[in-house]
Amino acid sequence: MARFRHGGWSALAWTARLTAASVAAYSIALVLFPRTQPLLAPLTALLVVQLTPVSLLASGVDRVVSVAAGVSVAATFSTAVDLTSWSLAIVIAVSLVVGQVLRLGSNLIEVPISAMLVLGVGSLAAETAAWQRIAETLVGAGVGVASNLLLPARVRTRDAGDAIEKMAEDLAALLDRAGAEMASQNTGDAVLPDRAAGWLDEARRLTHDIPNVGTTLLRAEESRRLNLRAVGTADPGPGLRQGMEALEHSAVAVRSMFRSLLDAGTGDSWPSGDQGEELEGAIAVVLCEFAAGLRAFGRLVRADAHLHHSQPAQVAGLREGLEGLLEARARISDLILNDDDPARSELNFALLATAKRLSTELDIDERIRRQTRPRQSTRGRMRQRVKQSNPPP
Repeated sequence: MARFRHGGWSALAWTARLTAASVAAYSIALVLFPRTQPLLAPLTALLVVQLTPVSLLASGVDRVVSVAAGVSVAATFSTAVDLTSWSLAIVIAVSLVVGQVLRLGSNLIEVPISAMLVLGVGSLAAETAAWQRIAETLVGAGVGVASNLLLPARVRTRDAGDAIEKMAEDLAALLDRAGAEMASQNTGDAVLPDRAAGWLDEARRLTHDIPNVGTTLLRAEESRRLNLRAVGTADPGPGLRQGMEALEHSAVAVRSMFRSLLDAGTGDSWPSGDQGEELEGAIAVVLCEFAAGLRAFGRLVRADAHLHHSQPAQVAGLREGLEGLLEARARISDLILNDDDPARSELNFALLATAKRLSTELDIDERIRRQTRPRQSTRGRMRQRVKQSNPPP
């Protein structure tokens, strides 16, 4: 029930849109081809209607091209050969080569599928099957495009805000756990390296998850384009982009800090007794202050995505977190002045560098400045994404 309340109505609306588009495509194709089962039309509509308004146009064209290429290959071969294992192998291989030459991307596999279906009809009915398959694809793609334009999907900026907040929360939870373990009385020369290695591994995993957050943000930005539901609403895209970049830089800084902590805890340089406990307690407080700042920043970004403007509570929370970062920098500076050990000095400077990085990335004035920074043109961004998603074979 909790999952349904969180996204149940959106899931039901998405299901209704896909079902209606598929049934409409099937009904239209059935009128054009009576006494048949034109299932390709609803299948194409089902695939096209899931896309964003911008990408559905290119996807619909690519799907029609892939089907046309597949049936052309099959029609050519079916006039000379029957369906055998070797003819099927040749058709599949030729279809895949044609699809790669045409750079059909995710629709490449539709070329051999279309070729196999038409080839299975036989040489006598191959031409009729080919034209019917192309027509069904056109009907399905047209219905999918019309469905997305007339009944657009919801704007996904909230999904991006939730993903960015989760990223900040995961990073803050790691810092809180590290701080709590540093503050415990069981930390020592034999335990600290193992724990620091675990924190470093977790930080690596979090940085590896950043591309998933970036994908969610790209989908949110694309969902606004040519979307009637986004007309007249504020665009939180620049704020979301700045939030993700700030957390990405912060995660890299935290990862580097844990690397320095692991190096400092390995060997004989770590102090023991009361001096070691005092140092561990100071580092624990610093880590918790880092976590508080990151958590407050994630909540602010999420509030911007949901409400399209910052709320006083989130702004106040972030300012409090920034004050904690300033206190952390002062505390680390005291550690640097009072500790002349070379191995621990590297750790202290790493802590100071992390505190400065977080203070810069999470600063409200810096957030406003980067939100208003001129953005890359839409055409340039789309061209870059196409190159990344469709690498040359």
